[in-house]
Amino acid sequence: MQKSTGFTLIELMIVVAIVAILATVAYPAFSSYLVKSKRVEAIQTLYSMQLKQEDWRITHPTYTSAATDLINPTSNAHYSYSTSLSGGSYTVTATAKGSQLNDKEGGVSCSPLTLSRNNSKTPAVCWQ
Repeated sequence: MQKSTGFTLIELMIVVAIVAILATVAYPAFSSYLVKSKRVEAIQTLYSMQLKQEDWRITHPTYTSAATDLINPTSNAHYSYSTSLSGGSYTVTATAKGSQLNDKEGGVSCSPLTLSRNNSKTPAVCWQ
């Protein structure tokens, strides 16, 4: 009589259950990581816009109020960018859209993210 080798149905079901439990635990942490990484990209874009505002001002009498002068106007699925002028200063803003609207840090919504000429960042908890 030959002994058959391989996995039994019970062993296979145990493996499937373990994988399902691990996926259930890992998915929220992974999706939170994705939201935070998209926020970091938005922060990098705001810093880039701040530098480009200063470059713009070197050759122009005022700062620009057009975000398209500062960044590539291609659409971003997670944030929309704008800039506003006030009293010889500027503020660049990243407003979340889509799934990024759920981005929170310490119970504070991280939309919109703003960066001003004097390096004021709001909401502060989201910039850390």
